[in-house]
Amino acid sequence: MKIFTIGFTKKSAERFFSKLKNAHVSKLVDVRLNNVSQLAGFSKKDDLSYFTKQICGIEYVHLPQLAPTQDMLDEYKKGSGDWALYERKFLDLMASRHIEDMDRSRLDGGCLLCSEDKPHHCHRRLVAEYLRDKWRDVEIEHL
Repeated sequence: MKIFTIGFTKKSAERFFSKLKNAHVSKLVDVRLNNVSQLAGFSKKDDLSYFTKQICGIEYVHLPQLAPTQDMLDEYKKGSGDWALYERKFLDLMASRHIEDMDRSRLDGGCLLCSEDKPHHCHRRLVAEYLRDKWRDVEIEHL
């Protein structure tokens, strides 16, 4: 099983959709809590659903159960900025939600999307690694 990840920040639409297409991603899985922000540009929910279908011929799916809570985001971004604390809380949240019990086909060949440019301080990486640890047969590729 393979899971891709990508962030849209610091990417043009051309670069973003080319990466998805060239990697042969089967679906774009939006793991953002808020996917309608005016600051999101081409990656707002309705636009992204249209573009992924028209440009890449792939499905767009929003899975907010793979996103942190608003309180967690606020505490991290507006508060302490302590990544280790955020990571621990988010891992606990995923465990309490039992995300490993979801239908694996919803993610196989899919690309987890959030805003962060790089995966090292991003919850999409944590989701992919958590599922790899639970499911054991997951290969992760960050686009």
